[in-house]
Amino acid sequence: MLVPKILTALEDYNREKFLGDLVAGVIVGVVALPLAIAFAIASGVTPDRGLWTAIVAGFLISLLGGSRVQIGGPTGAFVVIVYGIVQKYGIDGLTVATLMAGVILIGMGIAKLGTMIKFIPYPVVTGFTSGIAVIIFSGEIKDFFGLRMGTVPADFVGKWSAYATSATGITPSAIAVSSLALAIILIWPRVNRRIPGPFVALIVTTLLVKLMQLPVETIGTRFGGISASVPHPQLPHLSPLEITALVGPAFTIALLAAVESLLSAVVADGMIGGRHRSNMELIAQGVANIASSLFGGIPATGAIARTATNIKNGARTPVAGIIHAFTLLVITVFAGRWAGLIPMATLAAILVMVSYHMCEWRTFLAELRSPKSDVVILLTTFLLTVFIDLTVAISVGMVLAAFLFMKRMAEVTNVRALKQEFEEDDGDRYVSDENGVRLRDIPPGVEVYEINGAFFFGAAETFRDTLAQIAGKPKVLIIRLRDVLLLDSTGMHALKDVVHRSRKDGTAVLLSDVHMQPLVALTGSTVLEEIGPENLFSNLDDALKRARDILASTLTPRRIEAITD
Repeated sequence: MLVPKILTALEDYNREKFLGDLVAGVIVGVVALPLAIAFAIASGVTPDRGLWTAIVAGFLISLLGGSRVQIGGPTGAFVVIVYGIVQKYGIDGLTVATLMAGVILIGMGIAKLGTMIKFIPYPVVTGFTSGIAVIIFSGEIKDFFGLRMGTVPADFVGKWSAYATSATGITPSAIAVSSLALAIILIWPRVNRRIPGPFVALIVTTLLVKLMQLPVETIGTRFGGISASVPHPQLPHLSPLEITALVGPAFTIALLAAVESLLSAVVADGMIGGRHRSNMELIAQGVANIASSLFGGIPATGAIARTATNIKNGARTPVAGIIHAFTLLVITVFAGRWAGLIPMATLAAILVMVSYHMCEWRTFLAELRSPKSDVVILLTTFLLTVFIDLTVAISVGMVLAAFLFMKRMAEVTNVRALKQEFEEDDGDRYVSDENGVRLRDIPPGVEVYEINGAFFFGAAETFRDTLAQIAGKPKVLIIRLRDVLLLDSTGMHALKDVVHRSRKDGTAVLLSDVHMQPLVALTGSTVLEEIGPENLFSNLDDALKRARDILASTLTPRRIEAITD
């Protein structure tokens, strides 16, 4: 249903819900302030771009979204891809990529692909999320220790090589500030859970640096002051060649936005007992990213941590998210100039904690005890994210997951001959099976084979090999499909090959126990023409009756009498 959740949420709105939304919105707005600034700086853009992303995108995601309590804005998942785009294509390239990603997200929502996101394997999500956390942590080493060095290289190995050569340039005051900020973030929740620890750390360390005149780099010394004026919408000017090159990054942004926003919405559903509208959520994410890019912002999506904070503080409708956006707007307009005093070491400490929570190392270690194929997917995605590129990591991870899944499906699909004497000792299923072969009279010259599992291209070769090993040349070959719920074009082609080969050997091929999907796939195909509609049956008894008729037409009268007896 493509209807914003706010329309239904306001049907029974009252004063009590408004007060809950008000408190939650203000608190989440305060929480979002340091994160928006930190994510923007880590992404290689100025802090004001992060603030306006949280304001514009956060407002639209709550206004148009499919979740009651989703909080949108910049997140750590985008840091890696945004940093890479800025380094290669500049701010204009980032704007175009974000705008295209917004269009892609709207298209995904209109095409009702919201439910398809659940098919992304968990090891892929865990792998690239943990990889992003490692990269965010690596990017904050310079500011955390106050290293006196030039521009930090973009690649992971280059970063740590540069850090190693600059280890003697540590600034003690920066370490003191970042350590204090980290300690406050860790300890403050024991004092008060209402006021967010990162905000307290930001206020305390900023005042400390200002009053004691500590030689620590601040937002102001690196970027200048944060403008309080509202940015004007504008479109960048790029060549068609540059725009074409940004299609790949745009799809990556769109995929990340879709995955993270819907994961956040699912988590929120579990916390409030609700149900989000996935396709409407994708459309809202698309509109928010288009608007954010036009106002000079960076990519945005649903933020799981801020959404959870929103719920825990009493939010129950999208009004809380709208209040969160207005809270940030007021802070930016009326107190934006003071943001220039925030120490870079404090923001580094905040992002170190973000990366710690984001890596979910316990989950990562638990996944290492999963089946080997899942471990391969996890480690491949993780390593490619860290050492190569996020786009490559997701692409390879998805393709690898698909191949390994198909391999597992092919392994569990088997083809075997069904014999009366074999079936009697083949376990409880067959002994008690009213449709089993052991309860039927199988005439000499008839072979019954059964396919178990999906009959797709991964299992087609197994099917061919098994039937090629049939001892002798039976007059009739019955292929039972009662355990086949999926038949693709490669499977049909394998059936066609068997029919051709059997016909040369003088063997008639019958299909029995055909389910709906295979039947629909076969209808109108050349395979059904080869087999003949008269040789397609819904049960084994009819197939055996047809087999006897075929045998009767090819045998002598004495043999016919033997079969009928």
